Amino acid sequence: MFKKAITYTDYDGNERTETFFFNLSKAECMEMELSTSGGMQQLIEKIISEKDQVQLVKMFKDIILKAYGQKSPDGKHFYKSPEISSEFAATEAYSELFMELATNSEAATTFMTNVLPQAPEGATTLAPLPANT
Repeated sequence: MFKKAITYTDYDGNERTETFFFNLSKAECMEMELSTSGGMQQLIEKIISEKDQVQLVKMFKDIILKAYGQKSPDGKHFYKSPEISSEFAATEAYSELFMELATNSEAATTFMTNVLPQAPEGATTLAPLPANT
């Protein structure tokens, strides 16, 4: 679970800082891995090695929106749906986060590391993203 405070200006011109929650469960990661030809790690490495900005942008958007959800007050549930993702995507908070991840490789690596489930000791879930050039 990744908890991130995002400051943005809403559509009425008000500056807001809100806390948003992002998480990918082990099951969601496995589904993404198995539904991607060659697996997610191979896809990420290919995108990075080919410097494929189009695919990188698409991947960031997909992961942000798949990971976004609303945590129940008791912490037992993390609610996600196409409607919840769509509501978030319609905010300037989403835009701020997207731009941060697309332009700052350190922020992108931090986000991905915190959103993905913890790997067993000694294993990694994601290779670090390359530094901005």
